[in-house]
Amino acid sequence: MSAPRAARAIVVGGGPAGAASAWALAAQGHDVLVLDRARFPRDKACAEYLSPQASRILDAMGVLADVEGAGAAHLAGMTVRAPNGGTIHGEFAARHGFRGFRDRGLALRRRRLDPILLDGARRAGAEVRDGVAVTDVLRDAAGAACGVVVREEGGATRELRADLVIGADGLRSVVGRRLGVAGRLPWPFPRRVAFVAHWRDVQGIGAHGEMHVERDGYVGLADVGHGETNVAIVVPRALAKDASGDAAGFMARWLARRPHLAPRFAGATRVTPVRATGPFAVRARRAWAPGALLAGDAADFFDPFTGEGIYAALRGGELLAPFAHDALRAPTRDAARRALAAYDAARRREFGGKWLVERMIGTAVAVPALMDHAARTLGARREMADLLVGVTGDFVPAREVLRPSFLLKLVAPPVRRPS
Repeated sequence: MSAPRAARAIVVGGGPAGAASAWALAAQGHDVLVLDRARFPRDKACAEYLSPQASRILDAMGVLADVEGAGAAHLAGMTVRAPNGGTIHGEFAARHGFRGFRDRGLALRRRRLDPILLDGARRAGAEVRDGVAVTDVLRDAAGAACGVVVREEGGATRELRADLVIGADGLRSVVGRRLGVAGRLPWPFPRRVAFVAHWRDVQGIGAHGEMHVERDGYVGLADVGHGETNVAIVVPRALAKDASGDAAGFMARWLARRPHLAPRFAGATRVTPVRATGPFAVRARRAWAPGALLAGDAADFFDPFTGEGIYAALRGGELLAPFAHDALRAPTRDAARRALAAYDAARRREFGGKWLVERMIGTAVAVPALMDHAARTLGARREMADLLVGVTGDFVPAREVLRPSFLLKLVAPPVRRPS
């Protein structure tokens, strides 16, 4: 005799993608259960940046005021330093004619952000259980997902059944792997690994996120409120082996070798352990299987350079809901599968342009000569830099920087204006 149904939909993962999926589905009247192996609040290796457009979804969830009240830092734009020392500076509030939901991005530690997002899901009607690890996906006689197997903190295992399983469980998604749709992008450049920690008293941290591209990786710096700076070093997986057993030493040595960064950390103190995540450049072959959907990093994650993760997770959860709703209300299995497949097509329409921009930026970051050239061009053409930063801020359409006219200017020798 099978276990009784635990919920109409089970969401695996309580991060931004899981919280947004649960909120959006519960708001449509569905019975939703969120499961996460962690106990909240918890830290997470993440850039912790929310683009200006992410605030639209936070507002819809009813948690924007809570996020700001928790002490989130406000970011006015981005500054990128190339290996040759050239800089690209872009503002979210610019004269290109596009405006985001807000003129600034936000940044807040995940141990503060995630509980707020889950509270938003709870207020919509979702149930949240933390400390519960999903170890497998149940399937019915036709091979469709129909629930999950969980292991609770005491070690006991049991089955929880549902009509729909949503995998929002990150890069190494149990749901994606068990359903056979997890994949890896056929990307020619090195897959990267990130090392993330929080520091106090880093000198010169202002109202802009910073990316410093080096020949052996890059580092992102951003204020995340409460006097703390998120420091995320991202290197090719081959170099990450040097950190084995000593991630903190690896981070300290990496920073100390950069003459433009070392003085800024001379009086700084690391206040959290160094956490690693990756390798990146993963994408499920498709973001659905019979009886299941994938959202957030479980569906795809290319590279953290553009800081897209949290917005893509929130938007993915929001985007998923109407297709999940249609699948749950479908009169036949075939109709349910069509609804789930339609979600995959909607993801491609929503994120396809951004995926191309991410690959373009990833190519430049991986090839120092290209990054140096981009810095010379965009450093001399502020209007282009603002446009590109607006795309990464999720409020300028990706097509604006994929136009032939923009790309030709990007690859052409920069025009230096007389001083």
